[in-house]
Amino acid sequence: NIGLQVFHIFAMSGLFSAINMSVHDLLKDSSKLCIFNQLQPKRSNLILLCHHHHDEVESSSSSSSWPSIKSCDANYVALTPISFLERAANVFSERTSVIYGPSSITYTWEQTHTRCLKLASALVHHLGISIGHVVATLAPNVPAIQELHFAVPMAGAVLCTLNTRLDSAMLSTLLMHSEAKIIFVDQQFLQLAQEALSIISSKNTKPPLLVVIISEKSNNSITNTWDYESLLESGDRDFAIRWPITEFDPISINYTSGTTSRPKGVVSSHRGAYLNSIATFLAHEMSTLPIYLWTVPTFHCNGWCMIWGLAAVGGTNVCLRSVSPKEIFESISLYKVTHMGGAPTVLNMIVNTPSCDRKPLPHKVKIMTGGSPPPPQMISRMEELGFGVIHIYGLAETHGAGTYCLWKPEWDSLPSDERLVLKARQGVQHLCVEEVDVRDSITMKKVPADGITMGEVMFRGNTVMSGYLKDQKATDEAFRGGWFHSGDLAVKHPDGYIEVKDRSKDIIISGGENISTIEVETVLYSHSAVLEAAIVARPDNHWGQTPCAFVKLKEGFDVSSHEIINFCRDNLPHYMAPRTVIFQDLPKTSTGKIQKSILREKAKALGSLF
Repeated sequence: NIGLQVFHIFAMSGLFSAINMSVHDLLKDSSKLCIFNQLQPKRSNLILLCHHHHDEVESSSSSSSWPSIKSCDANYVALTPISFLERAANVFSERTSVIYGPSSITYTWEQTHTRCLKLASALVHHLGISIGHVVATLAPNVPAIQELHFAVPMAGAVLCTLNTRLDSAMLSTLLMHSEAKIIFVDQQFLQLAQEALSIISSKNTKPPLLVVIISEKSNNSITNTWDYESLLESGDRDFAIRWPITEFDPISINYTSGTTSRPKGVVSSHRGAYLNSIATFLAHEMSTLPIYLWTVPTFHCNGWCMIWGLAAVGGTNVCLRSVSPKEIFESISLYKVTHMGGAPTVLNMIVNTPSCDRKPLPHKVKIMTGGSPPPPQMISRMEELGFGVIHIYGLAETHGAGTYCLWKPEWDSLPSDERLVLKARQGVQHLCVEEVDVRDSITMKKVPADGITMGEVMFRGNTVMSGYLKDQKATDEAFRGGWFHSGDLAVKHPDGYIEVKDRSKDIIISGGENISTIEVETVLYSHSAVLEAAIVARPDNHWGQTPCAFVKLKEGFDVSSHEIINFCRDNLPHYMAPRTVIFQDLPKTSTGKIQKSILREKAKALGSLF
């Protein structure tokens, strides 16, 4: 009986597909069994959650000295971000939840709650969504995406937010890999989505049902499909939320680096999303009722979990369809924005905004940045404009932020150059990460906290992913030795703060010396003519590899490659200076990261200098 009951729980929650666990595995390994007393889809019915070690199960079941102590409906509720919305509807009911200028949309938290209930109802009763089904999205930062982040898990389903810069071939691959039942598509990307669905159909596979999001008034009529608002309005506001059976149930899939032959879908849990949402708004120094400008793509780690976290603090989501310097300054001025986020490319965009598009800030705006290390010079210029920069670091596999540069008051008295260098560090683990360390990738031993010895950044704790979808080998490799391996190389300073030096695949080895591309890029960004820069390895018959610089100059500037090389030689050990400089626009991902893989191929094609 227990085998059938365990099967029922895991089949309903979708965990088999998420972590490739079979009934046989569960029964063979008692450490993975779930003990429970009811199977109703309520989050409070599970009496004892999965334990990771058999001795924990033994001790919890034999605690005869504490016979009156047990978990029950009164003292145990599964952690889930859905509860943030429930609370917001009660505590912040009349406060503004969403602002979207182009359509003059404004909702309160009570209205958002009602809309999400109706949408969840429609998903279940009109579109046939069952517990564990995957619902995909392809859209920019419009109000529908904020609602779907709550409505999909309220329906018991798993959200898969897809990158809007992917081509139709890759989109079709991810839709098939995730087995998405529905895809919500903003009208801006309708043609792209239809091409992807055609590819799926051509492979004798049933494509997901298409629902179109029409955010602005349009004269284009769309037939033979649901539109978002009509679907939502067909739902029932009294819908009974399908709470997660356990807090380890999957809430989202985020696809990260991968190929069409081997996609990497990061599976996140309700528990991880709940905890990371709290840790992120705390790291962002948010108090109650912040006004948040959406410049982070919501399809990137679910907007760094802020899309859920804002409900917890009654914040206002200021939605932006597209990100431009002018839109940023206008939104800050118009809506009195208090917080925002973005990769260093967004910061670079802001500091290089033409004076005609700038507006004075109404107050200090706290901006959280991550994705790649921001050069100290960029932080300085942001602060001069009135922004307060908070530096975070993390990955999709850690639900977004995992560390942040926790500022020490004594650093305020340091010279400006020293302060900026400290702020550019990735810092320490946030509140909800158990441990972050820098270790030898092979031996798993800690590296000395000397600020010199490099090792791999590793995470352990409740906000680490559940695993890679349908890829047990990649999951096992990522969790080797009981830690999540980030693939990032860093040093640990004597005060315990970590500083990322490079991706393991980006490090340049020249004549036996390791060259940190981040260090070289930091120097390049300090040149008055440089707008953007990236360093990759170029093959060299003598040295093995040499640094190759790809540089985009600021408008109106004209410098030669020799000037750039000499500038680097004046500010770096000579072996670290680039020997090749190529002036061009730099390719970027949809989250603003420079696509070094493309630049590496270009440098490789150049061959050796001599």
